[in-house]
Amino acid sequence: MNDNIERGRAGQFFEDFLKEQGNYEETTEQAVKRVLAWQLAEAMKQQGINKVEMARRLSTSRSQLDRLLDPKNEHVTLHILSRAAQAVGRSLKLELQ
Repeated sequence: MNDNIERGRAGQFFEDFLKEQGNYEETTEQAVKRVLAWQLAEAMKQQGINKVEMARRLSTSRSQLDRLLDPKNEHVTLHILSRAAQAVGRSLKLELQ
């Protein structure tokens, strides 16, 4: 067993690596979008809301909803994210750090 292991936040090393590589912001944006898409899909599943119903609640097409739920789609506005959150009884919370 090695007692020389450095203690600390494991994620910090990865964040430092991404910053050194110059893609921290891009990677973080992608991760946030994936989490939001997952959270929306999970809220829909928990509430028994299918895609047709969700699209109706958002007054949009099912193909537009599919783009919203696509974790790789980077062209989603804050407005539609906020509307989608409201459609499942949630709110979108953002902050600058």
